[in-house]
Amino acid sequence: MIDWHHLFGWTLMDYFTGSNYSVDLEKDLSVKPQLLDVVIIEKSTGSPLSELPDGLENLSKHNLLSYKSLHETLDTLVIAELLSHYVNYRKLLSPKAWEDLPLSDFRLYAVTTRYPRKLSQEFKNDFQEIKKGVYALQFGNHHIQVIVLSQMPQIKKNALWQLFCNNPDGFKFGRKYYQWRYPPAIALLNPLIKMYGKQGVNMPYTLEEAVKECVRDTLESLPPAERLRGLPPAERLRGLPPAERLRGLPPAERLRGLPLSEVVQYFSPADMVKPLSIEERLSGLSQQDIEEYLAKLKQK
Repeated sequence: MIDWHHLFGWTLMDYFTGSNYSVDLEKDLSVKPQLLDVVIIEKSTGSPLSELPDGLENLSKHNLLSYKSLHETLDTLVIAELLSHYVNYRKLLSPKAWEDLPLSDFRLYAVTTRYPRKLSQEFKNDFQEIKKGVYALQFGNHHIQVIVLSQMPQIKKNALWQLFCNNPDGFKFGRKYYQWRYPPAIALLNPLIKMYGKQGVNMPYTLEEAVKECVRDTLESLPPAERLRGLPPAERLRGLPPAERLRGLPPAERLRGLPLSEVVQYFSPADMVKPLSIEERLSGLSQQDIEEYLAKLKQK
């Protein structure tokens, strides 16, 4: 069983990562749990997004989302529940002055995979199409933006929506063009890939390949120090020839820890980036060590 709500919420969390909005899931709005699917909250930090998916262009300070997957129906009760969450959320923000909070600080969204045919008929005069896949619902004095994922145009800015449109071609489009802010999060798509696989849909490449590709792209974008963080010295040096391992080290560092006999004869010119003179080989050794070694040579 696919946990659609968590997948949808987690993907929205990834989408807004690093931006000036944060995302909370299943926001508890009362002493007795009443969980709001998603709330997108404007932050004072982070980078504004240059382009948002269709339907989210008019985000405010507090944006409350109700989400219905392909197995669920967006109906009047769902809208009533969203409005209930909205009132509780205002009380949570300002228990004593919640009625005085500006209406313009809040936006209400109902995101649904399937077109809400019954809802559109019940509110025939108050349910208007804004553009393909985006509708305005007037519910009393409340404006609710309805986003229908199965109707979304296949354009790059809608790649996020295409992942949840319940259309194999749309899902492939979303996988191709959605830019993960946290690349390992692509593993979230595994349940959806399995679902389409059971339906006989051939995915372009496996999840494992997608994860490796994302990890590789992430590593290539990191500075060298970050790439090597946590690796033991042996792993850092694996595959490097001796000359590369020694490049840039002063003579004393190259010879540190070696006994005097090896200091004198261990390195051949072929092993060195630059051959060391006798003085360089002996630099750093105490006079006592040198004298003891010379005494041994005389005895021989």
